[in-house]
Amino acid sequence: MLNTETSTDTEFWSETYGERSIAIFNHHGRWLAYLDQVLQKEIFATAEDAVAWLTQRIDRGMPARLH
Repeated sequence: MLNTETSTDTEFWSETYGERSIAIFNHHGRWLAYLDQVLQKEIFATAEDAVAWLTQRIDRGMPARLH
């Protein structure tokens, strides 16, 4: 099961969702998203927004895009 809880002082979080690798990284207060170890070009205000976007992409069968 995907654990989407992140604390405000977490800088990096990773998990497997739908047999795919997802991760988020806090870079100067903005969240970067990685799908299948590929940095995505979207930037998020919150960790929850980044995780939601990643899981939606996987649920829709979208491939990772190179940044």
